[in-house]
Amino acid sequence: MGMTPVDTSVRGGPAPSALERSVPVIDIGPFDRGSADEKRSIAEAVDAACRAVGFLVVSGHDVPRADIDAALAAGRAFFDLPEAEKRRFMSPGGLSFLGYTAPLTRNLAATVGEERPPDLREIFTVGPGARFADDFAGLPGAEDLYAPNLWPDRPEDFRAVHLRLYGRMESAAERMTRIFAVALNLPETYFADKIDRHFGALGSFHYPGLTGPPEPGQLRCGAHTDFGAVTLLAMDGAGGNGGLQIRKPDGDWLDVAADPGQLVVNIGDMMARWTNDRWTSTPHRVVPPPSRYARVRRQSIGYFLHPNYDAEVRCLDTCASLDRPPLYPPVTAGAEMYGKLEARIDGGTNR
Repeated sequence: MGMTPVDTSVRGGPAPSALERSVPVIDIGPFDRGSADEKRSIAEAVDAACRAVGFLVVSGHDVPRADIDAALAAGRAFFDLPEAEKRRFMSPGGLSFLGYTAPLTRNLAATVGEERPPDLREIFTVGPGARFADDFAGLPGAEDLYAPNLWPDRPEDFRAVHLRLYGRMESAAERMTRIFAVALNLPETYFADKIDRHFGALGSFHYPGLTGPPEPGQLRCGAHTDFGAVTLLAMDGAGGNGGLQIRKPDGDWLDVAADPGQLVVNIGDMMARWTNDRWTSTPHRVVPPPSRYARVRRQSIGYFLHPNYDAEVRCLDTCASLDRPPLYPPVTAGAEMYGKLEARIDGGTNR
């Protein structure tokens, strides 16, 4: 969730050139169940991927495919409802953070200074609810970020299946932060007290089938980077590779696909900031499908882990040196997110 332009050059040491030409697939299952050597091997592989392309595909994540499919089915039933009914569940908050987002109302490319027609997708977003709201009452934007969720009347199982998947993805994202900590030569639980009151978001994305050619330059989702710490994405696999692409360090675009038992993982701007750009927050987009798939709808579900509202995002000691001092001043996660979401809305590109 959220997007800003970044320099995608690999920093903090050379990365294997092969990784810059592909998105590695890593089995993270042994991290919790294997030996110390397996744990370190997984962390090193994740470090290499985050240095080179900022994206990886993971298996062994413990998110049941049945839960993903149930949420995709409930989302499909909701997105098939009449537009007027769906719009009843649009966020009343100033940041437009939760609930339904109608097609052609967002333009992510504008967040990186590109002029393109609006994105060809619609969204339903679920947040952490009011679990941590009292801790941040009165802070700018916190009322929206920790607001109660909006739930449609139908399908009847929409709330239950999305809350179940939210919990599964939340746990998987927490595990990724422990892998990140080991990869960065930090205690495994380093990020624990920075994400235990997070405002993570689960976004259900629907890309309707095309009934005609897109406008010139129009994408299903414009190029952007994610604002937060880490993103986990499940795809339905419809329409060939689905259209997800990442921008490689050389500027070319690379297709990204995942099998049903895998998740696509990428780091966001805050993790890049924590790592002093040792890891890159990579621009990505969703392009229209090939003509043979033009009428095929596409769905995906992404979980965006945003740190606690009051978490300080400061250059990690293990990512700075005399030769490479911190590139960015410290910020707090909530204030940083609030400023970016406000700018997004002011620019007419609210996601």
